[in-house]
Amino acid sequence: MSIIQGQVKADIDHWIAQYPEGQQKSAVMPGLTVIQKANGGYLTEALMDELADYLDITPIEVYEVATFYSMYEHQPVGKHKICVCTNISCMLRGSDDVVEHLKKRLGVSDFGEISADGKFSIKEVECLGACVGAPMFQIGDHYHEHLTPEKIDAILASLE
Repeated sequence: MSIIQGQVKADIDHWIAQYPEGQQKSAVMPGLTVIQKANGGYLTEALMDELADYLDITPIEVYEVATFYSMYEHQPVGKHKICVCTNISCMLRGSDDVVEHLKKRLGVSDFGEISADGKFSIKEVECLGACVGAPMFQIGDHYHEHLTPEKIDAILASLE
């Protein structure tokens, strides 16, 4: 069954319309985002192939984008994906402690794992551009800065 139908199709068509005629390839990034969201947070090869067909481009043109950018997932993720910055500023300000606290709290042993209840997964990411608020992580569209174990627990509790 095709994922590009109904609202998903309308959303992709909205993005295609933002570009000049014949330049639908430019909608590959928002198209991937729309499909990923509709598929529960991750992409499959079949979904990427479907987008390539819809945009009338080769599958490799979609794969190149989907594998380059860290916002695209290629395996299932928790309902709330926690992107933890471990780059230099966050590392110097305690991102290792943030990661260890999250692993212990969520009952996972490594990045990419999903908590037993399916609500959370953690992902290591490079700089999220909030160095002044280090250590920090991103959940959905929200940045959480100056993290402490207590602040992390409060954030997670608000999402449960």
